[in-house]
Amino acid sequence: MSTQCTSTQLEFPEVGRRRLVASFDGGTITSNAGALLLRAVEKCTDVCRRASQCFQDYRDPDLIEHSVEDLVTQRVMAVALGYEDLNDHDTLRRDPLVAAAVGKADPTGEKRVRPADRGAALAGKSTLNRLELVGSKGAEADRYKKVTYDEAALDALLVEVFVESQPTPPARIVLDVDATDDPLHGRQEGRFFHGYYRHYCYLPLYIFCGAHVLCARLRPSNIDGAAGAVDEVARIVERVRQAWPSVSIVVRGDSGFCRDELLNWCEVHAVEYVIGLAKNERLTNQIAPELAQAQAQCQQTGVAARVFADFRYRTRKSWSRERRVVGKAEHLPAGANPRFVVTSLPPAILGAQALYEDLYCARGDMENRIKEQQLALFADRTSCATLRANQLRLYWATLAYVLLQQLRDRGLAGTRLARAQCDTLRLRLLKIGARVHVTARRIWVALSELTPEADLFIAAAQRLRATSGPA
Repeated sequence: MSTQCTSTQLEFPEVGRRRLVASFDGGTITSNAGALLLRAVEKCTDVCRRASQCFQDYRDPDLIEHSVEDLVTQRVMAVALGYEDLNDHDTLRRDPLVAAAVGKADPTGEKRVRPADRGAALAGKSTLNRLELVGSKGAEADRYKKVTYDEAALDALLVEVFVESQPTPPARIVLDVDATDDPLHGRQEGRFFHGYYRHYCYLPLYIFCGAHVLCARLRPSNIDGAAGAVDEVARIVERVRQAWPSVSIVVRGDSGFCRDELLNWCEVHAVEYVIGLAKNERLTNQIAPELAQAQAQCQQTGVAARVFADFRYRTRKSWSRERRVVGKAEHLPAGANPRFVVTSLPPAILGAQALYEDLYCARGDMENRIKEQQLALFADRTSCATLRANQLRLYWATLAYVLLQQLRDRGLAGTRLARAQCDTLRLRLLKIGARVHVTARRIWVALSELTPEADLFIAAAQRLRATSGPA
């Protein structure tokens, strides 16, 4: 296979008496050998194949070299491997190992129709760009952008993968809801200035259950942070209860989601909730004795002190009923720090301190999952002009996260990387050097002998090989 490389010799500082020289003439060597694991995960879960079924393809079948499944798989795997930009694919399309991971029967691209494309098995940036920029209507009549996607079907797929990932029905699940900012630097559709974040941004809504992502909804930022949460929670709860009729469900969120609409919906549909409640003068006065007690303890010991209060409370206007509120009367050396949570769980099931410290505070781990999406998987690369195209880019990041989460669950459970974040998985297991040799019968991959996590790579590959279909 032609390599398109330069043989210019590069000179580096000498090592002792030896000259240190380098050149790009090593042949077909990839830095993406971990794509082998991604292919193994895909074969276990069919995530990319099923995602491709959420697209409608109006292209002429006689003129297609890259199926929608190929395009979706290529884009998702590239994000997992660290290639966030479409420009990256003009080089990546020549990587035979990535092509093999995508499932290309001709991984070297030597049989491509156009001579100019030969040697590049995968799609380039222009083809992928046409996939991303499709509108919601008119794809059939559009000259170039003839592939469109079904947003509801992709949403349902995320929940379906989560349900399949549980080997036995859980007794209880906790749905964490949260919103974050996605900074924007252009004039994208739905771009507004957000006073809290102090910049122009989108306001995506995420719902996780543990480490599993169930919803990633891109929204304009001129709305309430809780907007649409009821609809998203409702569809997730409906599917979860179809699979596990007796499961207990708890919705957990910060004070931005303390809205009577969400609390009422949970109460009507037998869903428990633990939601932060913004402090105010009435609430602070309610726990005044506990605050005084905490202050006395803090002054005596010199360290932070906590005392918990449990009481009934109703807002003057916004709530339709009285509800249980847990107050954390905390005093720090710097001063008082009261916090409040509203919940439907009765005291007999969970006391005030356990509810706050063990259940509510655990929601902080969801912020790590959002950081994985935003920072490691480039969910903030929303530079397209339309909200719909940017939502598709958010789906790419989310599906890449699903692949890596399945790698953690299926291939790395019980190992030192079982809880590693996505960027750590990429560094340790995906960005591995290998020499690739393609013959008529086999694709030979010679992995680097200097791979630090070779034992985990082998273990994960063997576990995934033994896994067939959903867990």
